[in-house]
Amino acid sequence: MSVSAFFDLIFPRRCGVCGVEPDAADSFLCWNCRSQLRVVGDPHCSWCGNPLEGRVDHAYTCYHCTQMGPSFDRARSAMRFEGAVPTLIHQFKYRGALWLRKELVSWLVACVNVHYAAEAVDAVCSVPLYPARARERGYNQAAILAAALARHLHKPFWSRDLTRVRPTETQTHLTARQRLSNVAGAFRTRSSDRLRGRSILLVDDVMTTGATTSACAQALKEAGCRVVNVVTLARGQ
Repeated sequence: MSVSAFFDLIFPRRCGVCGVEPDAADSFLCWNCRSQLRVVGDPHCSWCGNPLEGRVDHAYTCYHCTQMGPSFDRARSAMRFEGAVPTLIHQFKYRGALWLRKELVSWLVACVNVHYAAEAVDAVCSVPLYPARARERGYNQAAILAAALARHLHKPFWSRDLTRVRPTETQTHLTARQRLSNVAGAFRTRSSDRLRGRSILLVDDVMTTGATTSACAQALKEAGCRVVNVVTLARGQ
């Protein structure tokens, strides 16, 4: 009996969303909840990756990107923030359900393989938490995802190069412009020499307007990064 099978016998595996026993032995999602997952596919904004409804047969830049001009080069997300996805990410982010990491990282790996396979990546970074928030939560979910993704890609994870230098209020109920103002100047880099000329893959859990990832990308670009691409688990509205 494998170690995994032994622990499944002692601590039966349960779906991370609804709590029933998953059908697949290597998954924390039952088939019912898995059927609710919607991959972000075409068409989408060529800059921020925001999915579009209907048919678009040409490269398209959304109104938000045209007006705001995000600092990242491109952003792509694995899933739409709907169905089982919000519950799964909430469990991982706030409830300490770190055993969901393998499932979630597989989404990121698939997203990178589809959208960034031809891109050179020098290192992986994550959106940082303010130190007080990190102590309160006990971990940074984006850093956990980024570290695992870096291992899959055989790239270094630079966990200390990007820092959050001031606390920011939650973005949930803010408008797009308020979100930009909320995170403006909230991030800095520590090692300009190491970052100069590099291509960075920036990881976060959920992207809504892209204000946070854009602020991070701006700090990285100011430190001399050549390219900053973003990958997230989900894209919200």
